[in-house]
Amino acid sequence: MALDGVTLAYLVNELAPQLVGARIDKIFQPEKDEIHFLLRQQGSQRLLLSTNATSSRFHLTQENKKNPTSPPMFCMILRKHLEGGKLISLHQSDLERVVTFEIQNYNELGDLVILHLHLEIMGKHSNLILVDPATNVILDGLRRYSHALSRYREVLPGRTYLAPPSQGKRPPLEDEELWRQALYEEDLDRPITGILLSRFAGISPELAREIAIQAGLNTEIHLNQLGDIDFARLFQAYRRLSNPEGVPATSPCLYYKSAPPSLPTAFTFTPFQQYQELRMEAVPTLNDAITGFYQSKSTNNTLESKRGSLRKVVQEQHAHFSKKLKIYDEAMSSAESGLAYQKWGELLTANLYRMPEGSPEITVEDYYDPSLSSVTIPLNPHISAIDNAQRYYKRYNKAKATLRQTKPLKEAAFEEVKYLDSLMVSLDQASSLSELDEIHLELVSQGYVAGKHIKKDNPKQKKGHPKAKAKAKSPKVIIHPRVYHSSQGRIIYVGKNNAQNDWLSLRKGKPTDLWLHVKVIPGSHVLIPLEEGEEFPDDITLEEAAALAIYYSQARGSSQVAVDYTHVKQLKKPNSAKPGMVIYEQNWTLYLTPKPEILERLLASEVFPE
Repeated sequence: MALDGVTLAYLVNELAPQLVGARIDKIFQPEKDEIHFLLRQQGSQRLLLSTNATSSRFHLTQENKKNPTSPPMFCMILRKHLEGGKLISLHQSDLERVVTFEIQNYNELGDLVILHLHLEIMGKHSNLILVDPATNVILDGLRRYSHALSRYREVLPGRTYLAPPSQGKRPPLEDEELWRQALYEEDLDRPITGILLSRFAGISPELAREIAIQAGLNTEIHLNQLGDIDFARLFQAYRRLSNPEGVPATSPCLYYKSAPPSLPTAFTFTPFQQYQELRMEAVPTLNDAITGFYQSKSTNNTLESKRGSLRKVVQEQHAHFSKKLKIYDEAMSSAESGLAYQKWGELLTANLYRMPEGSPEITVEDYYDPSLSSVTIPLNPHISAIDNAQRYYKRYNKAKATLRQTKPLKEAAFEEVKYLDSLMVSLDQASSLSELDEIHLELVSQGYVAGKHIKKDNPKQKKGHPKAKAKAKSPKVIIHPRVYHSSQGRIIYVGKNNAQNDWLSLRKGKPTDLWLHVKVIPGSHVLIPLEEGEEFPDDITLEEAAALAIYYSQARGSSQVAVDYTHVKQLKKPNSAKPGMVIYEQNWTLYLTPKPEILERLLASEVFPE
């Protein structure tokens, strides 16, 4: 849900008692469109002000972001005028999406002055503007622009501050007759939700739909289709949801499409009927709801941005090795057809006495064929018979050399493509920044992206020499594979990436534990710990582990997928093999189509590290 004027008013009412009277200790600008105030009032708290085009807002937060080395200009202006100041009020006019923070502080001359910081929440035009209310002059704005970008107003130091243009909407109305008159000023043959949106301040499309739903109306019903009872119910729903005067009671909620750890898809100041199909989570305050929604959104944006950059690297390398593989295939196909030149050379050698001088071809009996069929061999009429035979022997030797040299190159390229396929699966299924960081480290270790490598000690450098440096130690990586419980209470481990797959299969698993992997297709390694003397788990646990192996593989969504399972002692890792690559000779195979209800229960049983 958007942070509309009504929700903003509820938030102002909720936070005003906590913020008014607080001192501004420090000001930071960790992002180009985000300001943080460290406030002190019976403890410290952090106020976030954002003008991001898709998530403009303000709320209290616990998130402490890394700040740039040098503060931006606007941050320095705010520090100059506001640090040490006291927040004496915050208010919102007529449910507009503009919140004004009134701050009292001493100026450079030691005089006590009041400044206004206007947070304008207007999508891509959102801004944060510092104004001297005594003169209504702009001191600075987070986004500066002149008449070249806006004919209505300029946001530049020294210019007069003009509030955003009014949209001509009505403030909340308490009188039903006046409210009806406002509705009738619109085209009667329009959906009621569109009329509510265009006529009354503070209402978003989601809130307009909710007013209609709580009035028992279809959201697409037109104004001219309403009767008196409909109007009465609609007015009551309108008053209940869009008039946050005073300090009304709120019941903030977050809504999710699926079970944790999914992202919230909406937040509201009270339960909304339009979201009744979603999973609802009640939260103590509206600030908590807004913080949870936008921080999850910000984290997800960061996650997708990093996933995208890593995916680009993997895709480029995949395209590179796929192209190589195609070239090697074509070279080997051409070379294999050249192996026939050996037979031609031998047939020519056996028929040297029959070759007429200057002839372009010769037809001879193929003594390799039991039926002694005839073969016509092209000749170069400008060279001798023996030279023609030697020419075909050379072509044969060249083809044989090409096959010998190209085969290992093709195998290496094929292994690279398989490995990159497995990386793509890991990238697609990564659900946290830490998982993407592990994949990034793997890409660095394999030389696909640049990164810091640990330098080895210089053997010529004597120990104890003043210039000798201590050997760098690689950071200790704590591995947390996915952990699930089968319906029989058995633990099932699933690797999140190739590094974890190696750790599960070659270090974590005991020789007698059961190991699973989708046949041939890239995917996660799955491990079922077994008790001493136990050869296999129960059939239900085995099928559920196989279902997880399919879910965390490239075969997700497929039917009748082949899943290999064997004991850990059968696994071997060839020398110089890529991370996550193991081989095995003895195994059993299970063919399975995972049932959605079983997968849903398994995924809900995941145990997250503390």
